[in-house]
Amino acid sequence: MPDEAILIQGLTKAFKDNQVLKGVDLAVAPGEIVALLGSNGAGKTTIINILSTLMRPDGGSASVCGYDVVAQPAKVRECISLTGQFAAVDDILTGRENIELIAALRSVPKPKEVATALLERFALTEAADKRAAVYSGGMKRRLDIAMSLVGAPPVIFLDEPTTGLDPEGRLEVWRTIKELAGGGTTILLTTQYLDEAEQLAHRIAILHGGVIIADGTLEELKKLFPPAQVEYVEKQPSLEDIFLAIIGHGEGN
Repeated sequence: MPDEAILIQGLTKAFKDNQVLKGVDLAVAPGEIVALLGSNGAGKTTIINILSTLMRPDGGSASVCGYDVVAQPAKVRECISLTGQFAAVDDILTGRENIELIAALRSVPKPKEVATALLERFALTEAADKRAAVYSGGMKRRLDIAMSLVGAPPVIFLDEPTTGLDPEGRLEVWRTIKELAGGGTTILLTTQYLDEAEQLAHRIAILHGGVIIADGTLEELKKLFPPAQVEYVEKQPSLEDIFLAIIGHGEGN
């Protein structure tokens, strides 16, 4: 894999008169979790769609695993998986059948063995032969992520993976994401939950006004926030405080 698992340079995209992306730059190293934050409509999903070859950019460039998303879309699709905002699980099929179906579609050898291994990895063995319709929200999302790992893609895009989940389901998905990164998988994550970014991301990028206006670790972003006020105790800023402060700063430019 090249030095950057994901590399975006000067990316632009407009929908009619709405210029959503105005020159986005972002690099993600292999094995890194990067959280992409932004308000609703900021363009987070647009970036994910471009990187996963579902949408063409108007300008700039983007590559995944060294392959250009416009010139080499088939190569890009071979090394990625996308988990969208809603679980792409067939409720009629069992958990096992869902994974075996994806394995067959991706021409992965021994789909039954692949399904067994993934079901075990995601603690779904006991529910493997139950229809996905009876799964909890957290179980469905874990199954969805398990399906995205068929073929062992080195890069995974997670577009708001815990939307609509209860706290227990969110924690289940968080554990799964951490395990994936621990195994060397590169993850670009979009989320509306700032505590989620705090828990999961090695780096956080904030998208605002069509560009990335801040990019760094949580500790680096804290340095952009005014010093903590000391009363009886020193109050450290949360990521939510930092995000709102940066967005406000961005609007003033």
